[in-house]
Amino acid sequence: MSTTNNATTAAVLKGGEWLIKESNAFETFTPEDFNEEQVMVKDMCLQFLEAEVLPNIDRIDKLEAGLMPSLMEKAGEQGLLGASTPEEFGGLGKDFITSTLVNEGLGGGYSFSVAIAAHTGIGTLPILYFGNDAQKAKYVPKLSSGEWKGAYGLTEPNSGSDALSAKTTAVLNAEGTHYILNGQKCWITNGGFADVYTVFAKIDGDKFTAFIVERGMEGFTQGPEEHKMGIKGSSTVQLYFQDCKVPVENLLGEIGKGHIIAFNILNIGRLKLCAATLGGAKMAMHDTINYANTREQFKTSIAQFGAIKHKLAQCATRIWVSESALYRTSKWIDDKEHEMMSSGKTFAEAHLGAAEEYAIECAMLKVDGSEVLDYVVDEGVQIHGGNGFSDEYVISRAYRDSRINRIYEGTNEINRLLTVDMMLKRAMKGKLDLMGPAMQVSKELMSIPDFGSEDEGAFAAEKKAIVQMKKAILMVAGAAVQKLMMSLSNEQEILMNIADMAIATFHAESALLRVIKLSDKEGEAAASVQTDMMRIYLNDAVDAVNKAGKEAINAFADGDEQRMMLLGLKRFTKLAPFNSKAARRNVADALIAANKYPW
Repeated sequence: MSTTNNATTAAVLKGGEWLIKESNAFETFTPEDFNEEQVMVKDMCLQFLEAEVLPNIDRIDKLEAGLMPSLMEKAGEQGLLGASTPEEFGGLGKDFITSTLVNEGLGGGYSFSVAIAAHTGIGTLPILYFGNDAQKAKYVPKLSSGEWKGAYGLTEPNSGSDALSAKTTAVLNAEGTHYILNGQKCWITNGGFADVYTVFAKIDGDKFTAFIVERGMEGFTQGPEEHKMGIKGSSTVQLYFQDCKVPVENLLGEIGKGHIIAFNILNIGRLKLCAATLGGAKMAMHDTINYANTREQFKTSIAQFGAIKHKLAQCATRIWVSESALYRTSKWIDDKEHEMMSSGKTFAEAHLGAAEEYAIECAMLKVDGSEVLDYVVDEGVQIHGGNGFSDEYVISRAYRDSRINRIYEGTNEINRLLTVDMMLKRAMKGKLDLMGPAMQVSKELMSIPDFGSEDEGAFAAEKKAIVQMKKAILMVAGAAVQKLMMSLSNEQEILMNIADMAIATFHAESALLRVIKLSDKEGEAAASVQTDMMRIYLNDAVDAVNKAGKEAINAFADGDEQRMMLLGLKRFTKLAPFNSKAARRNVADALIAANKYPW
């Protein structure tokens, strides 16, 4: 089928539907599809880091008074704080892909990246999406320009992942003019200098509600800066509310509906975190490749050693694959926003609805992006050797700063559990037909394997591998639901096994779709290095799916059922022998020649 025909027959997939439907490579958005303006915006972000942030990184890490706010104001002057904010509120009104590129472009700015991501995300979006007309008019333009800085108060000393167990209270005063807040919040990014805070408290002890709190309001104070392992330049403080008077007009959204604000904002934040970690990983790769090229041992550049080539290629592969999945999903969200706006939804309804539609993918991206960055900086330190442990080399800062990403925006464990939980809930509500395909896989297990003629088309073996990996997920998840039923929610290890299978498969498929599209456009020879990266990842992903599947099956099945499923898993995770060493050397040689991450 021609490219044109493929494009006309493709249908947009709903959230989670990639698991049960085939994706069309020619309808899949890839980074090669960025338009000229999007490339320019990303370049502008990188130039801002080079000019304003990186030369001052030591001063930032020392929390020099006024420095971070002034840098944020400079970013605001260039429009970087309001990329996706409507023009009526002082923003640029750009599409979702462009705003995601801003997060990636600024992601290599260490603590600055944290401050700006918190400001543009959880600091601004609750008011932009849930504020009334007066609240949006008052706060959003100043947040978009950087005149005011934003922060978000959800976490408390005894409520992290369990946000709804918060103890901060809000009581309406006798005059009906103010809510009186009492309680405390912790780990508040930008807390030391922010002007505007979205704070969550319970009205009447049970109505979880959001409020807009301003610096200087009576009864509102903050603690000293926390001393942290990494992101030392990011302001992190506790907030204290002692009979804090918040005007009734500062109640955000509806009483008792604070959870809708908290959880919907996190969907977007998870994808944007993936973008920021991607930017950080690329910057760490640049430093590491340059170091490997210039560092000599035994009269040879260490970049020429096989062990170092293996590390460089593996890091680059994981970055490239993560990027493929990120922008595939970003386009889905962008398309959904436009579709919902066209059907009459408001700006807020469309943007929140689109992110909620792809909440499963956002959770998976957050897990993968944060773990890719951790992997890249860890190998970066190793390639630097002893120098990597020295503060004189930026890779040591990258290593320390990376670690937080697996914790905030929902821990990676929570996001793994959410990935499967959301899939199953959509299946139960009839939004996602997992049962039909799972039953088909179950029938296939009982039948004789098909040894018919193989499709000889381009990437036929890789396409088949993805199909089989999806069958493995459906087999394990379907059997786990059937066997454990309501108790499955208590089997977190099994849920995380299934999530790992899903994450590996989604990312492998994203990489394959990108390579198919790239090869069609540029020719297979021009896309040979990217093809190597896709095959390296797929080879690892098949093994990962096998291992996670085996662990899950062995945890809930026994006897004939267990034997049958293990045989099925073996059938679904077969791949022809592949020389990954040669492929990695090809990838590494391209990195070494470019002296940077070049894709």
